[in-house]
Amino acid sequence: MSESLAVDTLLRERYRVVSLIGQGGMGAVYLTEDIRLPGRRCAVKEIRLPPGMSDEMIAQARTQFHREATILAQLDHPNLPKVSDFFTVDGRDYLVMDYVAGTDLLQIVREARRKGRFLPEAQVLSWAEQLCAALSYMHRQDPPVLHRDVKPANIKLTPEGDVKLVDFGLVKPMDPQEVSTFTGLRGVGSVPYTPLEQYGEIADHTDVRSDLYALGATFYHLLTNEEPPSAQEVFLRDDALLPPRQVRPDLSPGIEGAVLAAMAPHPGNRPPTVDAWLRLLHAVLAASEDAAGGGSFWAQLWRESGWLILIALTLTALVLYLTFRGG
Repeated sequence: MSESLAVDTLLRERYRVVSLIGQGGMGAVYLTEDIRLPGRRCAVKEIRLPPGMSDEMIAQARTQFHREATILAQLDHPNLPKVSDFFTVDGRDYLVMDYVAGTDLLQIVREARRKGRFLPEAQVLSWAEQLCAALSYMHRQDPPVLHRDVKPANIKLTPEGDVKLVDFGLVKPMDPQEVSTFTGLRGVGSVPYTPLEQYGEIADHTDVRSDLYALGATFYHLLTNEEPPSAQEVFLRDDALLPPRQVRPDLSPGIEGAVLAAMAPHPGNRPPTVDAWLRLLHAVLAASEDAAGGGSFWAQLWRESGWLILIALTLTALVLYLTFRGG
């Protein structure tokens, strides 16, 4: 593994390294201070090329990095960190983005498991709404932008209670006309959350449904406290993936169905888009509420118009009071 940057290293005469946030085989992420804008903290992702690459492969990888970084810098969404700069120093590529304070969801779900409890269903669904909004925004770009590494560790819960999808190390603009001859930089994501089509020789056949698989696997973990088995295990063994309600019986049947739909081994059996999956999630939740008690209409009416109902009841009571008092 390559040596990490020392504290106080100054990158591009602007970004001073404060600490190492995390690292892996392909690079590292540092917390830095922007000395040109005092008080601003950034996350700087360092991407290291594997040793032994030919000059042609290095040039190809560098071109890919600049292309991806340029696309990322154009993204602007409240559930994504803003990418503000990118550069190359001493043969390493760097991506500068907003530093997102808070705790990642992997830490949160591990703590819940340690305490012997599950994360509240309503809370997890709130996170799902926000993450779907971020991924849908990425997928609507022209060409669509895939994240390729959605997982609990790459989702930060901010002190304000919002979630942000971070770590763009494997992001890729999806262009069906492009046949890349260098796939090593993109990697394959993290095993429990990676669909079959994101591996090896077929990795260029990914599309928006690949991110959807990872999203479904992420919510399987958050709702059950259990990492899902790999896509290879699910493909080889019909009983490898336990339905979420076998792990957590109190889970809504509709949520279980939506999670399993997103995790279908074949992309053609998944919902076509993140938006379609979110609509499915809403539909099955509504159906579950109706089956449970038939009160979903009144609950929704109260949520949307409760203040008007209170005013109407107050006025009615006042009219009755004045009528009887006058009589």
